[in-house]
Amino acid sequence: MSKTPIVEVINFGDELLVGIRENSHLVYLGEQLARYGLPIQRSRVITDEAAEIQRAFLDAWTHSDIVITTGGLGPTADDMTRENIASALGAELVFDPEIEAIIQARFDLLGRTMADHHQRQCYRFVGGEVLHNARGTAPGLAYEKEGKLLIMLPGPTHELTPMFEREALPLLWRLGALSEEEAYLQIRTCGSGESTVEQMMQPIVKAYPSLTVAYCVHYGIVDVRLSSRDGAIGREALKAIGQEARELLGEDFVCFGHCSLAKVVVHELRALERTLAVAESCTGGLLCNAFTNLPGASKVFVGGVVCYSNDVKVAQVGVPESILEQHGAVSAECAIAMASGIAEHLSSDYGVSVTGFAGPDGGDEKNPVGTIHIGYHSPAGVWCKTFRYTGGRLDVKTRAVHAALDWMRRQMRAHKMEEFLSCGEND
Repeated sequence: MSKTPIVEVINFGDELLVGIRENSHLVYLGEQLARYGLPIQRSRVITDEAAEIQRAFLDAWTHSDIVITTGGLGPTADDMTRENIASALGAELVFDPEIEAIIQARFDLLGRTMADHHQRQCYRFVGGEVLHNARGTAPGLAYEKEGKLLIMLPGPTHELTPMFEREALPLLWRLGALSEEEAYLQIRTCGSGESTVEQMMQPIVKAYPSLTVAYCVHYGIVDVRLSSRDGAIGREALKAIGQEARELLGEDFVCFGHCSLAKVVVHELRALERTLAVAESCTGGLLCNAFTNLPGASKVFVGGVVCYSNDVKVAQVGVPESILEQHGAVSAECAIAMASGIAEHLSSDYGVSVTGFAGPDGGDEKNPVGTIHIGYHSPAGVWCKTFRYTGGRLDVKTRAVHAALDWMRRQMRAHKMEEFLSCGEND
């Protein structure tokens, strides 16, 4: 294999082309491979048609050293990747009783009968390797020919991720395709836009010409990635530069690494041994979900109520009817009442609320569509902050959740709670 292999990723699946499913595989594989000095040079998404599968694969195989495919390894009629790539390669597939036994054992464990069409998944390349699937029935495959490498991964994310990390990465290490993990540092920020963060980082950009600075924006969060061109800056030096960046970013600095805002808030709450409850209207449970996604959050997150209707706001959260009559459900007064009410109702130290117009309907002159009020109840007092966003309904809801989490983080740090810095280097 060449010193700097050319890598191409092919994502197979009609569901990717018609928008049924987002192509998250490319983002994941790109990040993983770049971390070990093996960046992806080309990628494409291909329909589940035999001729297109073969045409795309042969082009990739001709121009690349490593081809990684995702999807099309299932048992149904539209899962045609295995057979068509074998045909394009001129490679032979052989039935493997060991694969059949593994799939059968999985069905036995689930108390289900293995259907005949799963026999299609029991074939591997003659002279190739089988990549074990810990989460599903479709084994991955690997095949080497004329100094080139093919890696075939299943489509479902929960199957692809562990297979890539436990099977494909060790294979790439064994073949000498990977190098030591790239020296880079991830910094998570929230509160300012990309252009503002870029301006904050200018002193560092000017001071370190060999430093590569990249920005990634998602729903109010701006991630800053610091890396070294050609290894000119080592890990320890990058950490020192990261501390300089932290000072420049001020309150917008969230943490080093990829930790979620919810994880940072949970850390702060656990350090203080305090609890939190949530009342949310327009976000429909997304804020609660952010906390329940985290193992161990139950030590500080006691629960929440989705109070979408005014009746539930009154009955379950304790919002006075007079506030709803005088100010409406989308108001600072209602947000504060929701935050204080849920804290009292669930006996928590802190209460946070979200109410607003996510759109496309609703809104008025005072509170147009995209207006979000976030209430905050703490032992030190109560506050409300208002935000206005544009975009689709899900965009506004996601931005609102991030804003609520970020505001909690800022309020806690303002009251001298223990500051969360990192969940592990670049986790």
